[in-house]
Amino acid sequence: MTALALWCVAEGLAEICDGTLGDGVLVQTMFTGISRGTERLVLSGAVPASEQNRMRAPFQEGDFPFPVKYGYAAVGRAVEGDLAGQAVFALFPHQSRFRLPANALIPVPDAVPPERAVLAANMETALNILWDSDAGAGDRIAIVGGGLVGLLVASLAARLPGAEVTVIDPLPAREALARKLGCDFAATGDGLPDQDVVIHASATQAGLVAALHLAGPEATIVEASWHGQAQVALPLGGAFHSRRLRVVSSQVGSVPPGRAPRWTYRRRLSKALALLADDRLDGLVSGETAFTDLPAAYPGILSDPATLCHRVRY
Repeated sequence: MTALALWCVAEGLAEICDGTLGDGVLVQTMFTGISRGTERLVLSGAVPASEQNRMRAPFQEGDFPFPVKYGYAAVGRAVEGDLAGQAVFALFPHQSRFRLPANALIPVPDAVPPERAVLAANMETALNILWDSDAGAGDRIAIVGGGLVGLLVASLAARLPGAEVTVIDPLPAREALARKLGCDFAATGDGLPDQDVVIHASATQAGLVAALHLAGPEATIVEASWHGQAQVALPLGGAFHSRRLRVVSSQVGSVPPGRAPRWTYRRRLSKALALLADDRLDGLVSGETAFTDLPAAYPGILSDPATLCHRVRY
């Protein structure tokens, strides 16, 4: 039995080639999700040499920069073993079928359609970001950047009792999504009161500077964006020190220290899947492409700022 997979073979170029099937339970892929920010860096060859080991996807083939088979949001149907007939999620690249050990497959809850389960890896990232922020009930919380991860963080923050959550993004189309998730919306942070927590998810220098200006005294700014090889300049003079602001990095590769003794990666990913039992999140899937059409469409999907989660159908 063989499998077909999407490979990034050169800067801006992707092709469907053979993929290794692996060992374990056979899964027939139904959908994968494109994580635009990370996959755009991969396709552009912009993963820094210093981060190439840490940036490896769990079941990646090949090495950075090229050729590489990359991705981490696969939903399929197990076709053998104890999981036969069950929809499962795996941190696997874009590939038509694969085999993995049973402990690498997370059953998709009955309340979550397989089509929506492609959001699981990004929801896991959002959950980790919220943990790193220490946001609590009643807080004023601003999310700068209404992309996929920013909106998923907003959806979680809005569930905190009494929280006042504002999504800040220059794209007008993001307003309806933010409000549907129970958040306020603004094109800029001008006029907003001091925020207790600010989460930056725009992957731009301007967004991070705006996040610093939104933070109230002693507030935390969580940097949830990954800038690849880009250098980011910040205004750390002025009131930065007198306001005793904290800039905290967040990265899904580690469970926050306060939870690490109790939370395994599997528990966190299982919880992320359970948190997808919310019909409003269907609006975060911004498009769908057949796997056979993906090589031609892939660069445009990754370069389009309107892309949130783009789903691939098999």
